[in-house]
Amino acid sequence: MDVFNLYAKLSLNTDDYEKGVEKAKGGASSLMDVFSGTLLGNVVSDGLRTVANGITEIGKTAANMAVSIGKASLDSYADCEQLVGGVETLYKDSAGIIKSYAKSAYKNVGMSANEYMKTSTSFAASLVSSLGGDTEKAAQMANTAISDMSDNANKMGTNISSIQDAYNGFAKQNYTMLDNLKIGYGGTQAEMKRLIKEAAAMKDTQKELGVTVDSTSMSYANIVQAIHVVQANMGIMGTTSKEAATTIQGSTASMKSAWENLLTGIADPEQDFQALVDNLVDSVITAGNNIIPRIKEIVPTLIDGLSELVTQLAPYVSGVIMELEPTIEDGLQALFGGLSSV
Repeated sequence: MDVFNLYAKLSLNTDDYEKGVEKAKGGASSLMDVFSGTLLGNVVSDGLRTVANGITEIGKTAANMAVSIGKASLDSYADCEQLVGGVETLYKDSAGIIKSYAKSAYKNVGMSANEYMKTSTSFAASLVSSLGGDTEKAAQMANTAISDMSDNANKMGTNISSIQDAYNGFAKQNYTMLDNLKIGYGGTQAEMKRLIKEAAAMKDTQKELGVTVDSTSMSYANIVQAIHVVQANMGIMGTTSKEAATTIQGSTASMKSAWENLLTGIADPEQDFQALVDNLVDSVITAGNNIIPRIKEIVPTLIDGLSELVTQLAPYVSGVIMELEPTIEDGLQALFGGLSSV
């Protein structure tokens, strides 16, 4: 089923639903006529009319919701088509690696598949070029870069777009936004050189990660590796996936991304729709498991706090009222005295 057939099917289903609702309303109206002219008939007919009107409103709401979801699905699928085309153009035979990472990006890096592919293409040309055209290595390193971006955003509290801008700048040999990463380096070329030199000296971390940083290279790939080593050494690596499972903010971001993936899957017959549904359900359950315990702790504390607040303020409020009472009485007497003389 292509995207246009899907939209037509959604519209047809909506029209049929509304027609069915109107038919039900008409049947109810016919039944009203049978009872007309009697007290019981009036009561029954009024009730049926209310029910019929209610069904109609529910039908319209459901129809509007279906159309809205359908439109969002079409838009998401259209974006996906373009992004897949970009991934295939830039990563060539290794595009499948990026697509595979994109599917699990909702829980690993807190991004939808579309957002992941968009990010991976933003610096792909520089990455592939710096690796001598090795697209497989570039695809793997792109995932490293995106993971580091997401981990940094979650650990340091920086907006992910600011970090993405920094990485896109590095791809153009612009280092002014290096300080966006908040890992102890300023936004200059000299500071980037210092980062690379210090990362190259972290031999144990390099060995643990299975990477090598060249202390003299300013290539984009070497910069990505150097930042990866520095962030791993600082304990930033892996923050996103951990938070997706254990924190409210992380799990809700994962849930949002899973929902966006499902929207795309509604219009894409080639995707595993059941897997997308399962991913969303799992992310909702994870988010619920993180949120519900906090609510259970907040509510009693909030009630106790309000009770204590009222208890402590009661004597003060009572005293204020007593102090104001003569003034209020004098004011009321003056008011009514003035009204009586009119």
